[in-house]
Amino acid sequence: MTPALVFAGLLAAPADFPEPAPTRADEPLARTYSPAKAAAYLDGVGVGWTRDRGCVTCHTNLPYLLARPALPGDAGYSEVRAFFEGEAAGWAKGEKPRGDAYVVATAFGLAFSDARTTGKLHPATRAALDRMWQGQKPSGEWNWLKCDWPPMEHDDYYGATVAALAAGVAPEGNAKTDAAKAGIEKLKAYFRQTPAPDLHHKTMLLWASTAVDGLLTADERAAVVAELEAKQRTDGGWSLSSLGDYKRRDGSANDPAAPSDGYATGFVVYVLRQAGAKADDPAVVKGQTWLKANQRESGRWFTRSLNNDKKHFITNAGTAFAVLAVEEARPGR
Repeated sequence: MTPALVFAGLLAAPADFPEPAPTRADEPLARTYSPAKAAAYLDGVGVGWTRDRGCVTCHTNLPYLLARPALPGDAGYSEVRAFFEGEAAGWAKGEKPRGDAYVVATAFGLAFSDARTTGKLHPATRAALDRMWQGQKPSGEWNWLKCDWPPMEHDDYYGATVAALAAGVAPEGNAKTDAAKAGIEKLKAYFRQTPAPDLHHKTMLLWASTAVDGLLTADERAAVVAELEAKQRTDGGWSLSSLGDYKRRDGSANDPAAPSDGYATGFVVYVLRQAGAKADDPAVVKGQTWLKANQRESGRWFTRSLNNDKKHFITNAGTAFAVLAVEEARPGR
């Protein structure tokens, strides 16, 4: 029995959530945008990763936890959520976590999930947040994964933005606890002293600033929005490779003029909406139009890996952000 099933108390076979076919750039487009296909794809990769790998990861089951409640039905969401809860519950009992980055990612997933579903702070979320602050460095950041897998697992700045989001979105005023207030002040000092290395991370900070006051001034937020709008392509989308200067594993450069992709377009549209862009903002409308027109038959949105052309795991995160951009960022939300 896999760790996820132990925590979830389930005996279902993995076939309940079939793994999608390998990601490829030439997969045909869907005829029309389908939330059901998006849900099936996310269930396949999110539940599959949790069962097979038994870990929280920034590119697959963490974004799954963020996006899945925006789609109809529960499917595998409760199982993945139970796995996250089980990890945090173990730390509360004295078990050693897999690392500071792992704790931060888990805390964010649970806090975002609580905020978007029950609006209540789950005991496991509280435990994860408490443990998160214990790993913060005096300089304000965390020892993040440095696997040379941009844009997520390669520098401390990204981890600091994720921690800020975890603290800011947690419901029931958790950010006002003594530990959180002290940690947030360290984060603010870190961001004041440490410039964002690229536009992707500026966008992460913009998102975090919508949850934690004082991370950016109004002028700084407007400057990031303007920079993002300037990067929008004529087809309405954005390209991940244009949000930073990224090198591939073979040493070659990623093309900043590469085609629009699901990750960049979903991520930017979602953050623009969180930062106050109206539903009828031209950049938002064009971005959502691109997303609805570029879903693939499997339900995913393709994003080429910045590292190599093997798995394109960034497509999983891209699909989650595409869902958030289309479903949660729609008018009235």
